[in-house]
Amino acid sequence: MDIPSSPGKFKMDKRTRWHKSLPKLAFWSILFFGVIYFLFFRTPSSFSSDTSRRSLRTYNYGGAAWEKKVRSSAKVTSKNGVSVLVTGAAGFVGSHVSIALKRRGDGVVGIDNFNDYYDPMLKLGRQALLERTGVFIVEGDINDPTLLKKLFEVVPFTHVMHLAAQAGVRYAMENPGSYVHSNIAGFVNLLEVCKSAEPQPAIVWASSSSVYGLNSKVPFSEKDRTDQPASLYAATKKAGEEIAHTYNHIYGLSLTGLRFFTVYGPWGRPDMAYFFFTKDILRGKSITIFEGPNHGTVARDFTYIDDIVRGCLGALDTAEKSTGSGGKKRGTAQLRVFNLGNTSPVPVTDLVSILERLLKVKAKRNVMKMPRNGDVQFTHANISYAKKEFGYKPTTDLQTGLKKFVRWYVNYYSAGKKADE
Repeated sequence: MDIPSSPGKFKMDKRTRWHKSLPKLAFWSILFFGVIYFLFFRTPSSFSSDTSRRSLRTYNYGGAAWEKKVRSSAKVTSKNGVSVLVTGAAGFVGSHVSIALKRRGDGVVGIDNFNDYYDPMLKLGRQALLERTGVFIVEGDINDPTLLKKLFEVVPFTHVMHLAAQAGVRYAMENPGSYVHSNIAGFVNLLEVCKSAEPQPAIVWASSSSVYGLNSKVPFSEKDRTDQPASLYAATKKAGEEIAHTYNHIYGLSLTGLRFFTVYGPWGRPDMAYFFFTKDILRGKSITIFEGPNHGTVARDFTYIDDIVRGCLGALDTAEKSTGSGGKKRGTAQLRVFNLGNTSPVPVTDLVSILERLLKVKAKRNVMKMPRNGDVQFTHANISYAKKEFGYKPTTDLQTGLKKFVRWYVNYYSAGKKADE
């Protein structure tokens, strides 16, 4: 397992600032209708008929052998270690974070539903790595309160690293219900269990840079407005931040949100541009590169996985204890949100050029105008708050990070495995 610049210039359109109430109304309308859709139209049977994602099912858990595995995985081996429940542990970020926690002596138990949003073999491969590190992953869904309560009965977790989510901006146009199911209903279910746990755990969870939406002020700061989501995915992540505020205010849960900026690296997600660009370039297929209005450059603040992991651990290490007991708030609890980016937005055309050099293959470029599918033209993180609070400082530039990714990709898919066909 491979775990170990300067800002791009681009054009921005001047946008007329909306009336303050309009974007808020739009956001809450999206959230309201999303919840209504989930509750009244997205029945269990309709989930099971959805071939693009595995349905929620009843998982086998419990029993002496199962509890022994959970306790063994949760065993703390360092003097100042903590016990952490990691949701989405077989995912890209979740697997890297779980391994980093375990290697430094923390107790770690993972949970993942192994859905087939992308090639399930990648998740199974990550699971094998985790098992070799001593991390047990429970196959289950965060929407299953019985399972979550059982896990807290077996292990009094001090922390939760909540990384489970339905990711991807474009997929929301195909399957909107899955975003409400995972990113809103799943988060609420997890918080409901955590509020009643004794002791209440401190929670660090993944928000997203997508919450900045149509904001044109750069770099993006945590103090900037986030009420203009450009996609349903962004709206569900923004809703998560509001939900976190509510549970912190009412129940005294300690909550830290992390806004990730375009995370990439080995064992990454196949739906990310750098991943499928690599696949298509090697196969001689053309790749589509989007451009903004008036041929404006599309740029991303690409952040290498190792830097994201250090940010996650820094946030967890500085998370204060929750203050509730018996489901009731006993005092003011910590509530934070941080940007975790690289501070160096790079044009997507430069990303492709780097891949061409590393792969030694010329890409067949097809330049198109950016469609209205929820994507934004640029992202750029201001990380001064995270740097101040826990010394977050990214160290991997895009050239170095992509070199590590390409090495992993070639080794992984040349070892008897096939890319998503």
